[in-house]
Amino acid sequence: MKIGLLFAGQGAQYPGMGKDLYDNYYEARKIFYLAGQDIKEWCFEGTKEILRQTNITQPCVYTVTMAAYETFLTEVSNIDSELKNKVEIAGMAGFSLGEYSALTASGVIQSFETGINIIRNRGTWMSEAGKDSEGKNKGGMIAAFGERELILKYVEASREDGILEGVNFNSPVQTVVAGDNSALQRFLLKAKELGGVKTVPLSVGTAFHCSMMEPVTPKLLELLQASDLKKPNVKVYSNVTGKDIMEGQSGDEGQWLAEIMARQTKSPVYWQETIENMKSDGINTFVEIGPGKTLSGLVRKIDDNLITMNIEDSKTLMKTIDTLKDLILKEKTEEI
Repeated sequence: MKIGLLFAGQGAQYPGMGKDLYDNYYEARKIFYLAGQDIKEWCFEGTKEILRQTNITQPCVYTVTMAAYETFLTEVSNIDSELKNKVEIAGMAGFSLGEYSALTASGVIQSFETGINIIRNRGTWMSEAGKDSEGKNKGGMIAAFGERELILKYVEASREDGILEGVNFNSPVQTVVAGDNSALQRFLLKAKELGGVKTVPLSVGTAFHCSMMEPVTPKLLELLQASDLKKPNVKVYSNVTGKDIMEGQSGDEGQWLAEIMARQTKSPVYWQETIENMKSDGINTFVEIGPGKTLSGLVRKIDDNLITMNIEDSKTLMKTIDTLKDLILKEKTEEI
């Protein structure tokens, strides 16, 4: 049975996330120890407002996600060998920040310590890029519901001399728009005036995955180049293309990966295309790893025939393991 692992992104955070895994699994406690006391306190005791700060959100979500992944590996190793051998992790993908979890799980980033260093810096730089000289957010993001072409038409009509871009192509009926505050207001008015698109402003730190993040790219590239990135040992699907991250690779593998991931911060996330390509490669069962189950919901909006599970605490972990066992046994029965 081919399964795909999906790793949570920014926006999935909530107070107390990861504590249940920490209390019940040595593997999770080890990850939190490596992350540092500040991250542990933010995750377990931080308020919604604290966890909303990009420089805090990103290392916290990455830590909880990797803790959940390590506990998943532990429980999978305990499955009866005959059943365990039927499970093939055929692909991985992560939403925005979550792509770094996928890269860590697939061996591109060779240690959690390297990963948390990258993420701490990434979160800080993205937060700085989105603020003005007075420390106020220059922009934001809006979830738009409707046909993609119509949403992008409204984006073009509303941009004027500002920054406004379609940045997260989440499903056939959901596109997230990012930009400066004035352009976002024009977009909201345009959607209300012309209709056909429902809008919901998102509670995020600033405008991610658009040209406002341009200052982050050279800093992140330099850091990634120094991080000794390796070719993934499992296919990873890129946010930037929705396809195998190594597709079209030329030259040094580490440099190729560093350039893609440095560009990812200011590029759209093609999530719908990612899931459709994973499905085309024979993956119809997905396990979402990390806080929340936003990605599972998006998968079902893309194709409600796909199977989804999630892991964010010990309860959902064991439910996922039991579901995988049942699916494997069902598959064996059908073969007979």
